[in-house]
Amino acid sequence: MNNIDQLVDEIVKRIKPEVNTVEVEASGRHIHLDRPTIDALFSEGYQLTKAKDLSQPGQYACKERITIASGKNSFQNVVILGPERPAAQVEVSATDATSLGLRVPVRESGDIEGTPGIVLINGTQSVILKTGVIVAKRHIHITEEDARRFNVSKGEIVQVKIEGARALIFDDVVIRVSADYATSMHIDYDEANAVGFKKGIRGEIIKKSEK
Repeated sequence: MNNIDQLVDEIVKRIKPEVNTVEVEASGRHIHLDRPTIDALFSEGYQLTKAKDLSQPGQYACKERITIASGKNSFQNVVILGPERPAAQVEVSATDATSLGLRVPVRESGDIEGTPGIVLINGTQSVILKTGVIVAKRHIHITEEDARRFNVSKGEIVQVKIEGARALIFDDVVIRVSADYATSMHIDYDEANAVGFKKGIRGEIIKKSEK
């Protein structure tokens, strides 16, 4: 390969990821709280403190941390994500679920009917959630513009191919479309470890209808 060909190849490599792939982000266990649960764990009318913004517009990690506990095990210093939700929800990995001794289904965010419960603890205050623990279904947040560009639609199930030392193809990835999103794929730490996750890693969307 001569110098010109090498230069062209490097330019294509820099451009192609932005055109054909989405950034992949990994998230650990975390909690979304509703107003009654915040009142019970902290105090009536308590306002959670924003610690840092997340990649999705309007979403943020809070300064406050709490403990989640089952009859078998517990995890301390679990981050709370804001803003408030209509219902409390705890998101864990499959490995976390095993450690807690819970049979936790894979669900989309907000789909908590029939899911196991857990105890939330803040100091001397505690709340028993009857439901709300899920393993988050791997998904892609995508803007309306990018959805058109990738030719995908809300609720569509796709595959995502990730290159690297532990290259793999994630199946059963749900597309979530909104003008309020920033385009990125979300996986949990189990999935991140499986693919040898590094910050900035990208994945190629593969439409199942095109296979």
